Amino acid sequence: MNLKNANILVIDDDTDVLLAVKLLLKTEAKEVVTEKNPENIKHLLAATKFDIVLLDMNFNSSINTGNEGIFWLKKIKEIDENMAVIMITAYGDIDLAVRSLKEGASDFMIKPWHNEKLVGTITDILSKKASGKSAPSLKVANDSVIGNQLLGNSEVMQEIFYKIEKIAPTDANVLILGENGTGKELVAQAVYQKSLRARKAFVKVDVGALTESLFESELFGHKKGAFTDAREDRVGLFEAANDGTLFLDEIGNITLQQQAKLLTVLQGRRITRLGSNESIPVNIRLVCATNLPLAELANENKFRKDLIYRINTVEITIPPLRKRKDDIIMLAKYYAKIYADKYIKPVPEFDAGCQEKLLNYTYPGNVRELQYSIERAVIMADQDLLQSGDIIFSPLESTGVMNEEAGDLKLSSMEKNTILKVIEKHNGNISKAAKELGITRTALYRRLSKYEI
Repeated sequence: MNLKNANILVIDDDTDVLLAVKLLLKTEAKEVVTEKNPENIKHLLAATKFDIVLLDMNFNSSINTGNEGIFWLKKIKEIDENMAVIMITAYGDIDLAVRSLKEGASDFMIKPWHNEKLVGTITDILSKKASGKSAPSLKVANDSVIGNQLLGNSEVMQEIFYKIEKIAPTDANVLILGENGTGKELVAQAVYQKSLRARKAFVKVDVGALTESLFESELFGHKKGAFTDAREDRVGLFEAANDGTLFLDEIGNITLQQQAKLLTVLQGRRITRLGSNESIPVNIRLVCATNLPLAELANENKFRKDLIYRINTVEITIPPLRKRKDDIIMLAKYYAKIYADKYIKPVPEFDAGCQEKLLNYTYPGNVRELQYSIERAVIMADQDLLQSGDIIFSPLESTGVMNEEAGDLKLSSMEKNTILKVIEKHNGNISKAAKELGITRTALYRRLSKYEI
């Protein structure tokens, strides 16, 4: 099909984007229809035969998840499975845009786009559609997916991988615990990707950042006129995640009042949009994360215990990087390769002094801080062999973990002395010593190796 004969529908809540696209395409296409409210998609597609739809990934949301775009993409495909759809996305939505291709999108454009590129993409898709060929899948450059892997050789990470494999195929609610920067979102994504809902939506929301006034509107949606700025109906994130996975990040930071509202929805598996009396069933797999320790989360002055039980069918605790030193060099080399490719530089090696510096640091910012340090080193290094001086750790992070490290060393010393006393008590009999210590022989051997006993 020739672009001159095409009817194009553009859906975006940004009037500047709508105006720009209309001005660009009005002399190129037969008709260009623009629409701010995705709720009108069904009516528009019924009234006019469109040849292609340009669809934004976000609508009136203070949380740019991009999952709304996938939700509306599915609605379009339900109406017309052959409709060509181009997703309009910001740089930060790349992973979701790639996923939208699996959901049936023909292509995606990144804001801000080049006009020639947009026209060329539309022309190519219309041509492929007319010839009966499907549009080719796009490959995303490395700089769009940097560091998006859950990695680890350490024993504790292997246990996490095993737990993910076991729980992912179930619909059990998962609570992920760990300090900031340890990779809680990557664990959530791994659970989702290995689940039976992997082809459905993955909706992430930082609930800790929601104000009291936004909490219900963002999660449960609202009807037009429900409050002063509610100028149109809005789908909440629970609905956007229907049949898929809802990831509530930083859940430990929500208020008791918000907890009560969330608990009501989780118990009934139904949501009611603000300004409506109609309850809507939702079918989600819930994954939550917090940087609070479970003991602190269990303080009923801060968090409802009945909600903890509701969200914590299975718990995954990610240790800080300083407690999984076996992973540090492997992660450093992984990020060195990623950033060398990004900045078109040779992949560097690490000399002995550099490795020693990496291993001896406490990483208050965890994997995120290591990633930052390696990226900086790759950019600034004058040679292919990274040395100790090339590694500069983030000045933004607190060094307060040094006190914790000192405490850990004291505990380690106590554990070592206890093991020595029990083994001596049983005249070197490992089986009896392990039994008294309440651990397996294998675990005891690991500790003997750890303390070089």
